[in-house]
Amino acid sequence: MAGIPIGWLWAQLAPPRTAVITSEGTPSPIDLESWHAFDALVIFALLLLGAGLFLGVLTWLLRERRGPVVMLAAAAGSLLSGWLGMLMGNAFLGDEYAISGRPEIGDVVTLAPEIGSPWVIVLQPLAVALVYAVLAAWNGRDDLGRRLA
Repeated sequence: MAGIPIGWLWAQLAPPRTAVITSEGTPSPIDLESWHAFDALVIFALLLLGAGLFLGVLTWLLRERRGPVVMLAAAAGSLLSGWLGMLMGNAFLGDEYAISGRPEIGDVVTLAPEIGSPWVIVLQPLAVALVYAVLAAWNGRDDLGRRLA
């Protein structure tokens, strides 16, 4: 469920791109506006990374359930959460950047931000697994502290 607020935050923070309609009828980015595609991807990546760090610590705090199965389940759930965040981010944008009517050659249009690579969703499970593994390695108990619960 972490994907829903991640998608909403990304939809609020990601910058739109401004483009000019060319003679072929396709939008062409204005000078440095093409960098906003990278900005949108990095904003989504940082949101996923932060959520992964938080969820890794939160999963570790489930003391009576500690172990490799929980770590794998948290990583799989985080992968699903990242996918959901990618879908919900586009859904939250909705028709905010829809082009009304047919644009003419030379018109300046605003394009919706988009996530350029679906591979970015692996950051959240990697962060969850890394945090969980570091906390497990830091723990000096054979049972990872489960008996203390």
